[in-house]
Amino acid sequence: MSMIRVFLLDDHEVVRRGLRELLESAGDIEVVGESGLAAEATARIPALRPDVAILDGRLPDGSGIDVCREVRSVDPTINALILTSYDDDDALFAAILAGAAGYVLKQITGHDLLDTVRRVAAGQQLIDPALTARVLERVRSGEPTTPELADLTDREREILGLIAEGLTNRQIGERLFLAEKTVKNYVSSLLAKLGLERRTQAAVLAAKLLK
Repeated sequence: MSMIRVFLLDDHEVVRRGLRELLESAGDIEVVGESGLAAEATARIPALRPDVAILDGRLPDGSGIDVCREVRSVDPTINALILTSYDDDDALFAAILAGAAGYVLKQITGHDLLDTVRRVAAGQQLIDPALTARVLERVRSGEPTTPELADLTDREREILGLIAEGLTNRQIGERLFLAEKTVKNYVSSLLAKLGLERRTQAAVLAAKLLK
């Protein structure tokens, strides 16, 4: 039986220690790294390539959602689980856009957390698919009253939504039946119109537009 490799991000050492003990007591889960800071985790997670990254919602230097977005832009095969104390709709929407596989509150029982980690490691999406579709449709279509999206074409809005899903240019091309070079040109155009330099900035903007 292959072990499930997990990375822990939480700014409280006691919480990380408790999570490590819980996870490793299961017998099929191995904690391969941990951190208390977003910046450190963003650098370490892609290098360690865990099956699941359990990310605290709020951190001294950022959020687990930011880390999720950055990590998945580098390696979309890494599954992220946002573990937070806050039941916040805006944060949930942002987690969906960042490509998180799950969003759970810290009140979750140990048994349910283990089950969630196993399901996320297996590639399951635990956020309600209907909610995900609704959120992404809002980003793709844009709202007439949203000035940031006013200059984008319909195709550029659609691609912005796919960037927010964490797709690469190649994956976007496959989804929309476009050449990768064509997608790259669309991305360059929409970034220029939005006054941005990087894809991750576009994903951040998409999340903000939901608030």
